[in-house]
Amino acid sequence: MTDLQNTTPDAALAALLGRHSIGPRWMVAPGPGDAQLTQAVQAALRAPNHGRMKPWRVVTVSEAQRPALAALFEQFARDSGKSAEDVAIERERAYNGPVLVAWVARIDSGVAKVPPHEQWICVGGALSNFMNALHFMGFGAKILSGRKCQHPALVQAFCQAGELLVGFVCIGTPTRELEPREPDDPRPLLSPWTAG
Repeated sequence: MTDLQNTTPDAALAALLGRHSIGPRWMVAPGPGDAQLTQAVQAALRAPNHGRMKPWRVVTVSEAQRPALAALFEQFARDSGKSAEDVAIERERAYNGPVLVAWVARIDSGVAKVPPHEQWICVGGALSNFMNALHFMGFGAKILSGRKCQHPALVQAFCQAGELLVGFVCIGTPTRELEPREPDDPRPLLSPWTAG
């Protein structure tokens, strides 16, 4: 695991540039413990956060709660008209990753000083910091979302009034290295402003 306090800036940047999502099938136990999850949430709190609104929270799903989550995933699949085979696949997704957390957002459109798009930036920045922290600790993580996060039964199960279910973050120890890919090219995304 990486100790960033005793890491050079170049090594820390290299670790950040090496982050990637790992699919749940490439994860095994152990996942992060309570102290490590708390530290990852602390990192999430260091993301840009206009007005210190903290428009997000994290809900852990224990091993004992996985069957209840599987039933909710199954309800979503049945309500969506999926085949029996797809219903079974959806149920199994509740067991993805040794550790599973739900990422929940609360966007308040009534705050003029911090409009919704700025609150969403905070939600995304916090999620990125959370996943980066897990990566620096040596874990793999991936957020899975999709239509099921809008299903009323799942929203009711995880959200309070006015909240939105963003997705589920699967976390574990990766069993394979990053697959080689072409280097990302930042140049098309970086340009000077020219007035007039």
